[in-house]
Amino acid sequence: MQTLFTIETRGPGLYEVTRDVARWVGGSGAGDGLLTLFIRHTSASLLIQENADPEVRSDLTEFFHRLVPPSSDPSMRYLTHTYEGPDDMPAHIKAALLPVSLSVPVTGGKLGLGTWQGIYLFEHRSAPHRREILAHLGA
Repeated sequence: MQTLFTIETRGPGLYEVTRDVARWVGGSGAGDGLLTLFIRHTSASLLIQENADPEVRSDLTEFFHRLVPPSSDPSMRYLTHTYEGPDDMPAHIKAALLPVSLSVPVTGGKLGLGTWQGIYLFEHRSAPHRREILAHLGA
């Protein structure tokens, strides 16, 4: 069984999708199985991360901004793919470092996430985007 989730982003950061995914899994009639999530973009990622303290999300966003700054930063002058804006190639680098797919066990029709875990789309671009996550639930 498959579905497509569409997430509207407003710039860099982590956007939690756990509730939407759990609602779909719960309504699928599935018992036990494996959920695979795949983001259909090359400048965003997927993460399972803490969902209790919002500072975790802002710290991760800031860390990756410092790790891979915009191409306008002097330390990134070696980049040649710059015609789509100073955040484009850094977004591709971040997506190459982070997962673009996730696997989550499903038990009794519920996501097998830990107490403080949530599923996030990690947007790496500055402008708003409409992102798609393809979900596949297998027995």
